[in-house]
Amino acid sequence: MGFFSAVKKLFGSETAKENTQEVFLESASAEELEQFTIQLRQCEPKLSAWLQVILGGVDKADDVLWARLGILLNALETPEEEAKRFIGDFRAWTKKMDYRQVADFRSELQYRLALALDMEDEESEKDLVFAKLQSGLEKTRNQLGKGLQAVIAGHGKAGEAFFEDLEELFIMSDIGAELSLQLVEKLRRHAKQNNIEGTKELLPFLQKEVRELFKTPRRISAVNLPEVVLLVGVNGVGKTTTIAKLAYRAKMQGKKILIAGADTFRAAAVEQLEEWAKRIGVDFYSKGSGADPAAVAYEAMDKALAGNYDLVFIDTAGRLHNKSNLMDELQKIKNVLGKKHEGAPHRSILVIDATTGQNAIQQTKVFKEIGGVTEIILTKLDGTAKGGVAMAVAHAFEVPITYVGLGEKMEDLRPFDCDDFAKALLGDIAE
Repeated sequence: MGFFSAVKKLFGSETAKENTQEVFLESASAEELEQFTIQLRQCEPKLSAWLQVILGGVDKADDVLWARLGILLNALETPEEEAKRFIGDFRAWTKKMDYRQVADFRSELQYRLALALDMEDEESEKDLVFAKLQSGLEKTRNQLGKGLQAVIAGHGKAGEAFFEDLEELFIMSDIGAELSLQLVEKLRRHAKQNNIEGTKELLPFLQKEVRELFKTPRRISAVNLPEVVLLVGVNGVGKTTTIAKLAYRAKMQGKKILIAGADTFRAAAVEQLEEWAKRIGVDFYSKGSGADPAAVAYEAMDKALAGNYDLVFIDTAGRLHNKSNLMDELQKIKNVLGKKHEGAPHRSILVIDATTGQNAIQQTKVFKEIGGVTEIILTKLDGTAKGGVAMAVAHAFEVPITYVGLGEKMEDLRPFDCDDFAKALLGDIAE
């Protein structure tokens, strides 16, 4: 089968009139099509460059865009059904969101392609993530970064007055008293050991120490499928939308997903999660409001095992850390999962709202003791000046922060990178 014949087949129409993408391919001259593929072939082999060619001269979601996406996916030897599903899903999404201009959905398209093509670690994609992280941490950076600049400007030499002001700044930035004391002591010792007098000379060392806070030992990630992920956290932290964003990421990576609504305590929680599952196109299971959460988890595992799912996300009620009965319920869910599927839950994720500041530390402490938390997702970083709490949590508990929430869109849940976080948090003061 020829190259363009394969692309035409991708759209699955019996006649050209039934498929406007195929009309585009038929009407375009061989020279135009060849020129387009030559452009793809000649540009730097990375997603951002391919996207620039695809969107060249295209300013809206039309037949030209869908056909060009088909050509790209075919050229990258994407299986026909996967390519067809990708284009169909994205096209349906733009219609549902009423996004007509490329400017409305360009970042979403790049995000989906990066996940689907396993190119999320590409430099251009990482640059976009860093830009988003910088934007999200702007309020925190304004407090901590500008505060550092003020302290440095007010002290030419690294004397006791400087270290006292620095400690106060750290505490006010929600880094926490204990960590603030330790950081200041390390800076004081570093200055003494290296005969450093100028305050600005200490900043590269501070940035290095912030990065080191987030370094955690590597863990074995291999699991017996389906992988079971339990989501915990108090009410209002954004747990429901976080589940949706995690499921969305996994779906874009080609995994078969099941979401189980075991938060049967909060009114409308099941309905909200089911609606999210419909929006992102993944399967959902629940027994409705008021049902036994452990029974929901048990039956969801039956469905997941029978349906050969890759990944199961289980939502739980927003448990307040001082409600022992709800914590007992969480333990019951975990016991049921372990009996039904060996090793489950494979991951227990605590979702924390960054705007809560130091209260996040108490939440982490209790959930880690009772719930066996294996990782943390920090949400709402884009709306707070308390982003420094990430440092306090990382210092107090050996639990990795795996994702951060930087906005409402699906693409706004991003993998946590300690180097980027330190740089975005402190700004360019250490450069």
